[in-house]
Amino acid sequence: MRNFIFLLCSTVLLYACTNKESGKKLEEGIYYTCSMHPQVEADKPGLCPICHMDLVRAEKNKNADPNALQLSDEQIRLGNIQTDTIRHGDFNDEIVLTGTLNFNLQTMQSVSSRVMGRIEKLYYKNVGDYVPKGAPIADLYSEELNNAKQEYLMVWERRKKFADGSAVDFEQLLQSSKTKLLLWGMTEKQIQVLQQEQKITPVTTFYSTASGYITELKVSEGGYVDMGGTIANLADLSTLWAEAQAYSSQLSAVDPGSMAMVRVPDIGNEIFSGRIDFANPQLNPATRINLIRILIPNPAHKLKPGMPVYVSVQRPETNNLSLPVDAVLRDGNTSSVWIQTAEKTFKSKMVKTGLESGSRIEIISGLHEGDIVVVAGTYLLYSEFIFKTGTDPMAGHDQMEVM
Repeated sequence: MRNFIFLLCSTVLLYACTNKESGKKLEEGIYYTCSMHPQVEADKPGLCPICHMDLVRAEKNKNADPNALQLSDEQIRLGNIQTDTIRHGDFNDEIVLTGTLNFNLQTMQSVSSRVMGRIEKLYYKNVGDYVPKGAPIADLYSEELNNAKQEYLMVWERRKKFADGSAVDFEQLLQSSKTKLLLWGMTEKQIQVLQQEQKITPVTTFYSTASGYITELKVSEGGYVDMGGTIANLADLSTLWAEAQAYSSQLSAVDPGSMAMVRVPDIGNEIFSGRIDFANPQLNPATRINLIRILIPNPAHKLKPGMPVYVSVQRPETNNLSLPVDAVLRDGNTSSVWIQTAEKTFKSKMVKTGLESGSRIEIISGLHEGDIVVVAGTYLLYSEFIFKTGTDPMAGHDQMEVM
């Protein structure tokens, strides 16, 4: 009887231990956490010590990727996590550059003095004045020019006096003297007046050889000018340059000779079309910026040099992978996205991006068609991963994997 009682007690105790061990196994991997603060973990129900919300039951996945982030339904809803499947589609390769209007240097001209002398009078004294071609621009006193005038009159008189029977060819001497006056800036009409009046005026009027707006005056009244010295620089505003700066990564969209659209905010965002006239072949190594110029017409002269502009350069559509710009996280030279790898599970992945077009950005490598990508709530996932693990989700990525 005593042995029977001992055997019965042992059986009950063993059964109890077995049930206890079995219950422990059933509860293994179960924990309680806060839907708003997933770093809080407890082995029994209760309240979150941070926000005092009820802890919810959760199960640990032993096979989960340590680099992935698991969220609850509540976190996905509150974080407005939205996904989309990436596919190939038409991508309009367009870039918008900032720039300014500038003079077309190919149409700029200088009015210069062909003899040395003193400026007695300037007919145009302000930068911005319009000078028509053939208009008087300056009165100049030149001792050298006056001597040449006197030489011309002397040859003229001697030709009349010794017209017959002279061994000297006065006609050739006269022509040579006249040519000198023409080369020094006098006009045919001025030489005719000199010949008719037979009198030298100490001051000679010089006329503009070009038309345009004065961009720079090099002399002033009472000042001296050397032979070949510039009196004024003139600019023709019938065409202008829209000069814009493009980064090295944008140069593939810039094709010299192609058309571009220039938008001018200062005149109601009016748009002008022009051709890319020049792209600097040398890249600035310090800034990685290149200069491009677009030649645009300015028939009404309402465009002014110095106005800010936006230059749109567009190429034919291509069939590439693209995402909304907000889906891509960029940090210096790296770019990454969050993809959904399983239900309520997300992982960061490095990508290589191309050009931007409006609200979308081209994905060159790192993703494949059919990948489910987070397009809203990316910054929340990034912050949540760092908050939960204490590490940067991109720390273990190899930049070469997207090449």
